[in-house]
Amino acid sequence: MRTLAVAAVQTTPVPYDPEASWQRFAGQVRTVQELFPHVELVVVPELLLSAEGPLLEPAPADWMERVAEPIPGPLTDRLAALARETGLWLVPGTVFERAADGRVHNTALAVAPTGEIAARYRKVFPWQPYEKAAPGEEFTVFEIPGKGRIGLAICYDGSFPETVRQLAWLGAEVVIQPTLTTTRDRELELVCARANAWTNQVYVVNVNAADPAGVGASAIVDPEGVVRQQAGPGEEVLVEVLDLDAVTRVRRYGSNGLNRPWSQLARYGSAVRLPMYGGSFRIPEWAEQTAD
Repeated sequence: MRTLAVAAVQTTPVPYDPEASWQRFAGQVRTVQELFPHVELVVVPELLLSAEGPLLEPAPADWMERVAEPIPGPLTDRLAALARETGLWLVPGTVFERAADGRVHNTALAVAPTGEIAARYRKVFPWQPYEKAAPGEEFTVFEIPGKGRIGLAICYDGSFPETVRQLAWLGAEVVIQPTLTTTRDRELELVCARANAWTNQVYVVNVNAADPAGVGASAIVDPEGVVRQQAGPGEEVLVEVLDLDAVTRVRRYGSNGLNRPWSQLARYGSAVRLPMYGGSFRIPEWAEQTAD
């Protein structure tokens, strides 16, 4: 039985104070490890360590530019040390990353218990016209040995069906989605989280910031689109043991024992013209066995 115990920490930064936000984050990670020793992966909201403030609180001038850091760099060194100390996989929300070309990206990281940066994902779909970070250009997955493959998405990415479909195509069984939603369209995001989970037969772990940084309502959705847990508006932690074999079962036998989209795509997808993408559907290797 393949399981992955996750803790989705719905919390807040200390507005515009990266050092205080780091200390708060590190303390919360250590507390999760102490309270829930079976947890293997901790995820927190988008831009937590870049110390974003509430929507209507005036931000310091050029805040994104001021706090952007290279990866690897001093912040990732601290994350590596914390991961080694706690023995946890960390998806520490996202940070403003200063790329080699000078552009700033909104970037999610996955840090292994060894301290290695296992994945770096630059948000492909920034929330434009409001978010000023430069978009990334590719989707990212990483392996947790003995468990499975994990995909990374960030907030508004979930509004584009291409995101989770591509991650699932790359073999993701779980999509970790740090989020910073401060507005009333949170209900629509939860609709997307359920739809993305069901249509791609993956777990979606969508962790939003708590009030007042965000509107909360973090959710963990299973590969049949069922909401396993959903938070309220305030600070809390969702602890869930994901059954990754359930992804295998659902993809083989169907959601609710009925719907098998991946096996249908494996049978007929290559014959379907997709002019929007300039090609046709390519069968992922892992799905070929489902085309029965």
